[in-house]
Parts: sequence; C-alpha cells; structure tokens
Amino acid sequence: MNYPAKTPHSFTVTTPLYYVNDIPHIGHAYTTMAADTIARWQRLNRRDVLLVTGTDEHGQKIERTAIAAGVEPQVHCDRIVARFDALWSKLNIQYDRFSRTTAANHQSIVKEFFERVLAQGDIYKGTQQGWYCVSCEEFKEERDLLADNYCPLHPSKQVEWRDESNYFFRLSKYQQQLEALYAECPEFILPLSRRNEVLKFVAQGLQDFSISRVNVDWGIPLPNDPQQTIYVWFDALLGYVTALLDPDAEPTLDNALAHRWPIDLHLIGKDILRFHAVYWPAMLMSAGLPIPDRVFAHGYFTKDGKKISKSEGNAIDPIEFVDRYGAEPLRYYFLKGIEFGQDGDFNETRFVEIVNADFANNLGNLLNRTLSMAKKYCQGRVPNCNPEDISAEHPLKLLGRELGDRVEIAYNNLAFKDACEAILTLAHSSNKYIDDLAPWTLFKQDKHSELAEVLYSALESARLSAYLLSPIVPKISTDIYQQLGLDVDFDLVCGSHGDRSHLDANELPADWARHGEWGILQADRPLGSPRPIFIKLELPNDASG
Repeated sequence: MNYPAKTPHSFTVTTPLYYVNDIPHIGHAYTTMAADTIARWQRLNRRDVLLVTGTDEHGQKIERTAIAAGVEPQVHCDRIVARFDALWSKLNIQYDRFSRTTAANHQSIVKEFFERVLAQGDIYKGTQQGWYCVSCEEFKEERDLLADNYCPLHPSKQVEWRDESNYFFRLSKYQQQLEALYAECPEFILPLSRRNEVLKFVAQGLQDFSISRVNVDWGIPLPNDPQQTIYVWFDALLGYVTALLDPDAEPTLDNALAHRWPIDLHLIGKDILRFHAVYWPAMLMSAGLPIPDRVFAHGYFTKDGKKISKSEGNAIDPIEFVDRYGAEPLRYYFLKGIEFGQDGDFNETRFVEIVNADFANNLGNLLNRTLSMAKKYCQGRVPNCNPEDISAEHPLKLLGRELGDRVEIAYNNLAFKDACEAILTLAHSSNKYIDDLAPWTLFKQDKHSELAEVLYSALESARLSAYLLSPIVPKISTDIYQQLGLDVDFDLVCGSHGDRSHLDANELPADWARHGEWGILQADRPLGSPRPIFIKLELPNDASG
C-alpha cells in the first residue's frame, strides 16, 4: 500500500512506551513533560496534534516482578499503568493516545509486521550464547561486565549465562541503507552529540539481533513458532504504530498507517537511542515502511551531583514532589533549568530559587504592580493607548516584536531553556522600564499620554509572556490572561481535545491569530483584579542544598 502523504497541518509526537517493572520515576516525568510541552506548542499554532504515550508490558523482568509480588503479570501491569496515569494527571499531561503492548489490537499489529518482515527473508533461526541481563533485556559483552558478572547499568544485578536457539533479525543487511539515511537526513538523530554516537556505533559494523526468547511465557507468541515469544523491542516499538489506529478501526498495518505515518518526533532518553535510531529504522525498511522524521534523545540528570538511584537513597518521587510544590514549578524548572538534550543536575535549593525568581519576583511582580497602577490611574481598564502609535524604537515594543520569532525557533528546536530565557528577559525589561519611567511620577505630573504608554507596554508584555509560556505553564498563563480581562483557558486552547485536534475558531478570541505578536491588547477593555499568580515556594526544613 502507498500511504498518503501527511498534511503539513498534522504533527505526531511520542514518548517512549515506558517499561512497567516498577512505578514511574522522575525520568519518566521529564520526558513526558517535554513531550506535552511540544504538543501544546504545536496545538497553539493550530496544528492537528497527536501526543502518544504508553507502556511496554511484556518480558521476563515483568514476569518475575509479578511472581515476586504474588500476582498475575496482567494484574501487575494494570496496577503500574494506573500509577502512570495518575502521575500524568497530576502533571497536567494531556495525551491523546495511551498505547499498551498487552492490548489485543497491538498483538494483531505485531504479528502482521512480523509476517511482513519474515516474508522479506529478514528473520531466521540461530543460536545465541552469552551473558544476559534480565533488567536490560539484552545480551552483554563480557568485557563490559563488572566484577563477578554484574551488569554495568544495574550494578546490583548479576547477568545470567544463556545458550538459546532464537530467531534473529538481519540488521547487518541494512548497514548501507542506514548509513545513507543518516547522510541524507542529518536531523534524523538529534542532538548532534547523539547522532555522533550512533554513527560511531554503526561504523563498527552491525550485527543481527535476537527478536525472540524461549521459556518466557509473558509475551506475544511468534506466529511461526508459538514456543517462543517476541523479544521486547520487536514488540514495544510497534506500539507507536498501534497508537495510530482509530478506536473502532480493524487492527491492520494499513489502517494504522493510513493518516499520520511517519511520526514526526520520537522523544526518548539516551539510554534507548540505539533501539530507536538503528534497530527501528532497519525494521521499518524491511517492512517497506517510511522512516519517522526525527529521533531526539535527551540526557540524564543527577541530584546534587550524584547519580539518582534507590541505592543512593536520593530518588525523586514525582508524586511527592508535585504534592509539595505543584505541577507547574516542576514543569518549568526541568525545562528551563536543564538544557534539553544535555545531561544536567537537579538541586532542590536551586529549583526553589529559580522558580521564585522567575514567577514571583519577575513575571508575577510585573503583572501585579502594573494591574494595581492601572486600577489606580486608569479606572481598572487597559490604558488608552494605540500600540501602532508607540515608536518602533520603544524598548519593550522592540523586544516584543522580535520575541515571537525567537521563541518559535527555540520551541521548534526543543530549546526550552532558550525560550524561557527570552520570554523572561521581556518581563525583566518591563520591570526595569517601569522603574526607570516611574509612572507614579508621570501621574502626579499629569503626563497622561506618557503614563498610558508605560502601563500599556508593560501590560502587553506580560500578556505576550504568558502566551509564549503557556505550553510549559498553562495554568499560570491562564491566570495572567484572565487578570488581563481575556477569557482564555490555555488548557482548552492547547490541551488535548479527544477527537478534535484543537478548538474551533469561534471558541477563541476574534484576533487569536495575532496573540503571538506584541500589541494586541485593546484600549479601554476592563481588566481583572490583581492577585498573585504565584506564591513563593519554601524549602522543607530537612532540604539541603
């Protein structure tokens, strides 16, 4: 089947399908907050967006975890999935599709894909010997193991010797095609450091990899050999395809790929880069399917300079963290405080300082003081000022007119830190502008036109800042808009809408298309009452920095 070309209007972004061997942790939250922000930005720009997340639920590790807990694997999976869903709700993650690899329609997709690759002659039976890490779900090179055969990624887990007859995928056959893909599509793998890692790995020569396991009951049986189950990656990666099925559609590859394939962006952690940037495109090539547009692998982060782990006792419980500080501070800090794509460090004292500085002292202070002056000097209405009459060299107009384009480039490049810094620069400049121009003095001097220009410029800069920050902090942005007298809820504007990709035009302000520009507040419209948009965070007594 020749799948129809996607329209430029559509955009599909995926998180990994998270492994359900344990409850969700802060790393899962990090990737998903970023994906939600990307989806909201694209919806804000009126694109037809699908945000896909989900869970990878098969494999020996899950089977053993369930046995240890004294429950059936499906019961274990259902419990962990409920924990993921609860966390996404707390973080205001508005996904469109949740893909589970234990779903019946997914098994149909996997089996059809397997048959297609088998028909190409790219699956064969062979023997594999070596050290196997159940936690990693992969064979390890002996030279990479720690002393006494412990896994380097799971230092508390010893690897197991395996001598198995499995089915293999001919990855080596696609060496040249993959190298051609990387050369022709240099932005297929981002950031550049991750691309270089993949190029180096592939240049060493690709080896065929096992796609089945024996003696593992918890998995999808091979269509041609039911005594074996499909290996986790040949199962889990197809979850991205299953997610594209319309709810009532027959589960076939043709139906799944008919409208939104190829996916625009796979967002992952760097630990699973090889599977998404090497295995996955080769599998798709074998099946005769187009390749996703982009794979972006973000880095790891430490806490107070130390690796985050249960053994260190420094794990960050995202549920507890949200309960203590709220979702929006967490969303903001992890996207502004850590350069996305690079490794970073989390420090709770720095978290509190950054969020308080940017929202309480900077943007919140700007809005509160300007609204208070508008209430005192302009009867609680937008000052009588035409933005077209403001000089093009006006410092806030100059910043504001350029800001939309700068932030658009940053969001599209997943440079969330750059976007936040540019937006908060406008807020900081607005506060300084107020201090320099002293509107309270202008009022006493009866300089009403100058006063109106100062207050209008500051209010409009606060509005534009809120609009551009809304993919990251939609509730704070909504509060700012409503205090400015604008009846907009950013969760409705750029959140998920089920079967609808976005709100209809008649559900938005008439001038909505211009809200990313500076100068759209209408003179003399009533403003809301000033109230704090953000209450300063405080560290718990036992926190150390």
